[in-house]
Parts: sequence; C-alpha cells; structure tokens
Amino acid sequence: MINIKELTIKKAHEALKNKEYTCVDLAQTYLTEIENKNPELHAYLAVYNDVVEQAKKADGMIEKGKGTMLTGIPFAIKDNIFFEGKVVSGASKILENYVATYDATVVTKLKDAGAVILGRVNMDEFAMGGSTENSAYGPSKNPHDISRVPGGSSGGSASAVAGDLALGALGSDTGGSIRQPASFCGIVGLKPTYGSVSRHGLIAMASSLDVIGPMTKTVEDAEIVFNIIKGKDKFDATGVEGELPKKNRYIIGVPTDFLKGVDDDVLNNFNQSVEKLKSQGFEIKEVSLPTLPYALAVYYILMPAEVSSNLARLDGVKYGSLKEGKDLMEDYFLTRGEFFGKEVRRRIMLGTYVLSTGYYDAYYGKALKVRELVKQDFEKVFKEVDAVVTPVSPMPAFKFGEKSNDPLQMYLADIFTVSANLATIPAISIPAGTVPREDKNLPVGLQIIAPRFGENILFDIGKRFEE
Repeated sequence: MINIKELTIKKAHEALKNKEYTCVDLAQTYLTEIENKNPELHAYLAVYNDVVEQAKKADGMIEKGKGTMLTGIPFAIKDNIFFEGKVVSGASKILENYVATYDATVVTKLKDAGAVILGRVNMDEFAMGGSTENSAYGPSKNPHDISRVPGGSSGGSASAVAGDLALGALGSDTGGSIRQPASFCGIVGLKPTYGSVSRHGLIAMASSLDVIGPMTKTVEDAEIVFNIIKGKDKFDATGVEGELPKKNRYIIGVPTDFLKGVDDDVLNNFNQSVEKLKSQGFEIKEVSLPTLPYALAVYYILMPAEVSSNLARLDGVKYGSLKEGKDLMEDYFLTRGEFFGKEVRRRIMLGTYVLSTGYYDAYYGKALKVRELVKQDFEKVFKEVDAVVTPVSPMPAFKFGEKSNDPLQMYLADIFTVSANLATIPAISIPAGTVPREDKNLPVGLQIIAPRFGENILFDIGKRFEE
C-alpha cells in the first residue's frame, strides 16, 4: 500500500529508485484515488487513457539508469497547456473539442524527464477568475471544505495536489492564479520570473504577464519541478535566463503601509509568520512600496486589453466551436456570444474599451507608465532587502457564490499578488497555518517575493520557513 497522504516528489523518487514500488504501481494508486475522489472534487476534466503506458516507459527509464527526479511522478496539467493529441479547452465551450497539435515546451520537458501526466485539470475559463467558478464545466472544490472554492484560475491544479490526486501540477499565473489557489488549498505555488519558463503551448491570456509554474506539497518539490521546466526556448521570444546566488543571511522587507483590508485573523497569521521568520534569524525591515495600492487598477486595465487582442483569434472560423449566422459578422457575434462565458465577455469588453480611440492614452497609456513605477518601486526596495513578504490573499477560501455576483469584490482578492506579475519578478506562496471559519480550519499562505531571477532566494527562505 502506498501512503500518498505523506508522499512528496522527493520521497516518491527515493522509493522508485530503491524499487519499493514501480511507476506503474504509483500511477495505478493515483488513478484509483482520482476515481474515488474526483466525482466530488471535480479537479480533473479528463484523465488520459495512456497513463499506464507512460508509467511503463518511466519504469524502463529507471531500469536503464536514465531516471530523473521526476521519472514516474504523477502530474496534472492545467487545461490551457497543450498536450499533443489531447483535448485542450481552456475550460471554455468555444474550444470544447479542440485537440492540441503539438506539445507545450513544459510538457515536452516533463515527458523527457519521465513524468507521468495523468490528465488535464479544471480552471476558470481562459484563466479569468479567482475561484474556478468561471469554468464552463462547473467549479472544482476545495479539499479542505467542499462548500468553498479552491481559488483560481489554477483551482483544479491546487485541488488535485491538495486532494492527493496528483503529486505535482502545472498552473499558470497572470495575476496570482498559482499563488492564490495554493494559499486557499494549503500547498506551495511558485510564480517564476517572467520569461524564465517557456510559454510556448500555453493558451495566452495576457502575454506580458502570463507565466507557467509548479504547484506542489513542499518548497523542495517546487524547486525540483522548476529546475526541470525552466530555460530559454527558441519558440518563446520573451525567454530569459539568470540566477541570483543564495546568501547566508537574508534581510526581509515588510510593506506595513499596504496591509489594509485584510481579515483580522489573516493579518494576525501574517504577523505570526513574520515573527517566526524573525525567530529563525532573518532580519526584518519595514519597507515602503508607495505605488503598490495602484497595482490592482493598472492590472485590470492592462490584462483585459491583452485579453481582448489575444482572444480575437477565437471566432469559430479557423478552429473551435461555430454557431452559424446569415453572414460572417453574425457568425462572429453568435459564436462568441454563445460560447464565451460571462467573465470572458466582460474582460473582452473592458479591454476593447481601454484600447479604443480616445481612451487609449487616458487608460492603457497611463497604466503602462504606472506599471513602470511599480517595477521601479521594487527595484528600489530590493537594494535594501533580499525579499518582501505579504499575505497571499486578504481572506481564506470563500464559499461558492459568495463573490461571484460582485466582480469588484472578486478582483480585490488579487490585491497582494498582481504586483509581482506587473514587475515580472518571482513570488511563492507557502502554507502558513490555518484560520477558523465556521467549523473548519482553512489554510492561508505566506507570499515571499524576490528580485528577478531570485527563485533560489525564495526556495531558501521557504524551506527554512517550512521547518
């Protein structure tokens, strides 16, 4: 019997290496778990039919001494990442039957490393949302309390890892879509430096913000996955490479002027986390990030603008679902009206508006300038400190329907996460304990933000915090 509750990528790798069980045994254990739990959690939209073949191949790699840290490790991928020959829908009706014609670079890297990809997991439609309630196929549930959301947009990835339906998962993060669900589900979620992981084969939402990253049970596991998926790629012109060295001593910044509007118990938990870091020998320093309060407004101008242009290609003509009208223009209206969900339509309209003549300079042009100021704020702060900590979200996981009728409330939940995307810097969410809600204890995360290429710093501080 494999105890998957206690399993991590590191432990599974050791067990497979020592022949305690095979990759096929491990894959079968997870397939059984998915069969039992997925009807309730709805993390997976599809489980692949070649999982056992993948596992046999992984066993062969280990047999030949060609195994890596990820060989035989059961993985889930977000439904906006291409896997050749499999449906990839972006959790939207418009791509319901769209079959990927090639592998995303991250999938190629996982396959080369011998990972076993179990299936594709649920998300907010085209990654737009913070609760997975915007999936065209129904929401995923939070394993800690199924009456609550798992977060989003990578809610299926978080639900799968937290619910023991995968040992690791890939998510994508445009404004917090890896970190917020990781926080809500009590797992680790890394948003890498923009461009450090190839976006080739990711359905684009907002191209200057999107980044693929790992969601795992431990910081060490996130580091293992990141080291395999990172690197420049000839198919992604935005690719960058670099690495900041680890240090013996870190100074950690806390932007106290920015901790408004946070639930009392979440703020209390954050303060305890800061005290814990202090007791572990980290130097804590108050810092000021004056433009941070504007980050959310900037994000909700730039992101919809990019959404509006990126999703223009989805018109039912070249690929995807089509609802026919009397002429081409009506085809477009009917197709997009019928097959795009409410939130996607809302963001396309917002984006088209801020890009339109007469408003472009007032909104989009101004937002680009403020984005530059947010970047400069962080650059200034990182001259004084090695990392910055904040809560991940102002609240723990909320109940289904609690915020979905008020988009503004939903958008405000991104207040602490969007700035790292705007500044193109790495950030990680690590479990920081729980807060009580009704009769449940719900997980909350601590967000650590580092300078560009500072993933090593995040892993180093994160591992010490976990201890």
